[in-house]
Amino acid sequence: MSSKIEQLIDEIEQYIDGCKYQALSNTKIIVNKEEIDELLRELRMKTPDEIKRYQKIISNKEAILNDAKQKAEALINAATVQTNELINEHEIMQQAYAQANEVVGMATTQAQQILDNATLEANDVKSAAMQYTDDILGNLEAIIAHSIENTRQQFERTIASLQSCMDIVKSNRMELHPESADGETDQESELSGEQDPADLQIL
Repeated sequence: MSSKIEQLIDEIEQYIDGCKYQALSNTKIIVNKEEIDELLRELRMKTPDEIKRYQKIISNKEAILNDAKQKAEALINAATVQTNELINEHEIMQQAYAQANEVVGMATTQAQQILDNATLEANDVKSAAMQYTDDILGNLEAIIAHSIENTRQQFERTIASLQSCMDIVKSNRMELHPESADGETDQESELSGEQDPADLQIL
């Protein structure tokens, strides 16, 4: 908390800061003589009281130091007592540490068990997923193989049908040329060199 003198000084500074500068000057200000005199008069009146208060504090310095010394000694004594109690409780503290270590060990073991169980469960899930995927792929493989077989059979039936048609066409042509039944015409000779459609490979 500031003293009365400090408060008055602050008021004087605020008053000066609020004054206007003289014309064409950045350092000189215009003050109200009565107001500044009143502030200074009050400052003079308060100064003796403040000085007396400070003198009283100085005169009581020894008493203040003695009081502080007594409080410090009391704190030291209390700390000494507490230290002795802690020394007497050393065995209890060791037991507490041992119990704490045991609890930590149990917690570590349980945590490892949880981790191991989680690992086993994850492996089981992975195996099940792989088996499921293999089953899906197996079904797909069977579908594709069945489709290939059906396509092959349809192709063979188509070739057989075409061969039958070609045989009919040959027969009809031979009927058109009965005089060459014992021999082949030039055109038939040319056709005889053609490859049998049944021997063609479909890509």
